[in-house]
Amino acid sequence: MKKILLIQTGGTIAMSAKGEGVELDPEAWSDLLIKQIPELEELAEITTYPLFFEDSSDLNAEHWVNLAQCIDVNYEKYDGFVILHGTDTMAYTASALSYSLQNLAKPVIFTGSQVPMSSVRSDARRNLINSIEMATTELQEVGICFNDHVYRGNRATKLSIGDFDAFGSPNLDPIAEIGLDIELHVPPKKLIPAFENNAAFSNEIFVLTVHPSLSMNILDCLDLTKLKAIIVRTFGSGNFPMKGEYNMIPFFEKCRDHGVIVAIVSQADYDAVNLTKYPAGRAALNVGAVSGGDMTMEAALTKLMFLLARSDSKEYIETQFQIPMAGELTVDK
Repeated sequence: MKKILLIQTGGTIAMSAKGEGVELDPEAWSDLLIKQIPELEELAEITTYPLFFEDSSDLNAEHWVNLAQCIDVNYEKYDGFVILHGTDTMAYTASALSYSLQNLAKPVIFTGSQVPMSSVRSDARRNLINSIEMATTELQEVGICFNDHVYRGNRATKLSIGDFDAFGSPNLDPIAEIGLDIELHVPPKKLIPAFENNAAFSNEIFVLTVHPSLSMNILDCLDLTKLKAIIVRTFGSGNFPMKGEYNMIPFFEKCRDHGVIVAIVSQADYDAVNLTKYPAGRAALNVGAVSGGDMTMEAALTKLMFLLARSDSKEYIETQFQIPMAGELTVDK
C-alpha cells in the first residue's frame, strides 16, 4: 500500500459551520477526518501533518516556501502528497510549487472544499477521497483535484464562488478525470535529474488591471525604484488605451527606463495574448513589454516572483518568462 502525506494548511475544509458564518477549527477537522472518512485507510497508508492553519487569503510567499520545504524533507518517505488548502488562493500556491518542485516524479495534489467538512452537504469528503486516490497514481506533477477533475496546478483558476465545480483550466484540458475509474491524460515522464526544491520568491512586483478612464496620474505615483516587474492585465489579446491623457505608452517607457519588466496578460480567461495583432500590442513590444501568452494570472505572477528571486538579469528573466517551465504556457508550433 502506498504512503501518502496529507498536509493541512487551512481553508474552508478545516472550518466549522457552526454558529454565525464559518471559522477555522483545526481540532474539529481532525476528529471529522478520522470518524467520517474511515475508508481513506483502504486507499493508502496516510500520515496527516498540520503544517499551518490559515485562511488562504492570508497566505503569501513565505507559506509557499514553507510548504515546498515540507515536501522536500518528506520527499523520499512518501509516494505522494495531498495538500488541503483554501480555494481563494489555491491556484497561486499550486503554481508557485509547480516551479519550485523541479524534476518532480510524484503526485502533489491540492484540494479543498466549498463547504466545511462539518456541514452535511459538504463537498470535502468527495474531494479528499479523490485526491488521496490521485496521489497513489503515476502522475508526476502538481495538480488541483476538485469535483472529479484534476487540473494542472499552474493552469487552473478559480471560476466559481458558490458552485462545487469551483475551478477550471481555460487553456488546457484536465490532466485527469475521475469517474468509475481514474483516467490520466498525461503520460509518465522518464525523469533522470534528481528532485530539487528551489522555492524562493521576490515580492518586488505589482499587478495593474487596465480599465476605462485609468488615470495616468495615479500610475505616476508608483515608486518604480521599489519594483522589478509589473504585470499588466490588459483587454483582449493585449489592448489598452493609447490616446490622450489615458495613453499608457509613456508609463511603459518610464518602466523601461527604470529597468522594470512589463509583462502583459489578458483579463480574458481563454486564449492567449498576441502583441503583434493590434496597434497597442505592437506599441508595447516596441517599448520592451513581454507577452504572458496563455498563462493564467496566477501562473504569470508566481512565475515572475520565482524568476526575480533567481536572477538580477532583466534579459534572462524576460526570456525565461516566455519559455515553458512546468507546462504553464502553450508554445506555438
